[in-house]
Amino acid sequence: MFSRGSKAPAAISLAASALGLLFSSNSTSDYAAHLDRRLHNVHCSFIPGAAATSEAEPCRVAMYSPFSALLKDQYWGGIPISLFALGAFCFFAAFSLYLLLASERVSRRTWAFFGLVGSAPLLVSLLMLTISLTQLGQLCKTCVGIYLSSALLAFGAITGWLSTRADSSRPQLSLALVAVWLVALGSTTLVPAVVYAATAPDQRPYITQCGELKQTKIKGDNPVKIHGTRPVQPTLLFEDPLCPTCKAFHDRLVTENVIEKLDIELVLFPLDSECNWMLDQPLHPGACIVSKAVLCGEGNSRQVLEWAYAEQEYLTRAGKAGEGVLRAAIKQRWGEGLLRCVDDKKTDVRLNNHLHFASENNIPVSTPQMYLGKRRVCDEDTDLGLRFTLSQLAPEVLK
Repeated sequence: MFSRGSKAPAAISLAASALGLLFSSNSTSDYAAHLDRRLHNVHCSFIPGAAATSEAEPCRVAMYSPFSALLKDQYWGGIPISLFALGAFCFFAAFSLYLLLASERVSRRTWAFFGLVGSAPLLVSLLMLTISLTQLGQLCKTCVGIYLSSALLAFGAITGWLSTRADSSRPQLSLALVAVWLVALGSTTLVPAVVYAATAPDQRPYITQCGELKQTKIKGDNPVKIHGTRPVQPTLLFEDPLCPTCKAFHDRLVTENVIEKLDIELVLFPLDSECNWMLDQPLHPGACIVSKAVLCGEGNSRQVLEWAYAEQEYLTRAGKAGEGVLRAAIKQRWGEGLLRCVDDKKTDVRLNNHLHFASENNIPVSTPQMYLGKRRVCDEDTDLGLRFTLSQLAPEVLK
């Protein structure tokens, strides 16, 4: 593709490595920023150097997912995989610069080595792309930036090798040097992660500082019972079926294989002023009706809740369009009988009891809220630090 002696493959590889460094450093800085246990904007753009933004839900979902980091049960948030990309792209940038400057003095074996190892990030990117599409259902733009950088790096590395493999005039190279380069690649890939692990703050003193449940029983009613297949940990959840954060939290419990080990008591806490007097205006219009549908699910309450999460975008639009559209959606999926239960005055009383229970326990007007036994799990420990928190407070659910 390129003429013999062309510097284009090395230049392409250097540019790709620089882009990979930029995207992976953005991802890493987003992760590290959350170590202060606060909510921050995240980078989520195809444009290198674009500022972090609050409108970055796909990248936040990716960051909170089980696939974003290693050793999540040993370190709060885990060791982000972007650190390994950061180290690897540092090596590839330096090696590409060497290839560019040395030009025709670079041996064929050197280019063969670079063609082989330069393809590795692409293979990892294809794996992560598959996980994003099949497990998360959406793509993080910052992640896609790393994927594209990896593809461009592989292109530069392979075309450079192909353009030099027939050039017999190039100098020879000792295999021992190839071994040294492999060690250097491994070291630069691992060093950022090792440094991160060694300097990450100890979060254990903070995860038990968010209070306990004051009132343990709902007056005149009971929470919705959701039993996992192997329940070992009593858990109280306050959720709103039209809350995107609740959906993401539920998905994390499922993906982490935790939900089947929880003995859940679910309290409905819709952030909709139609029934929730703690709000001046609805945050999630229609959440009151959908919450009553979950209450009416009885033995199928989990299925109704998961249907609401799966169809959340449509139900949210229906809630904004008006009660009639939302009622029609519930009737179509669950039938006339459940809709009659939704309209029953007794269901209004039940939902009101759930709201009073939240008020009596001074629950923040925000969902989800999680209690392991009587101990409240801090908000920040239900997302990035979920697995670490469970390993400390309820290790049996991770076995």
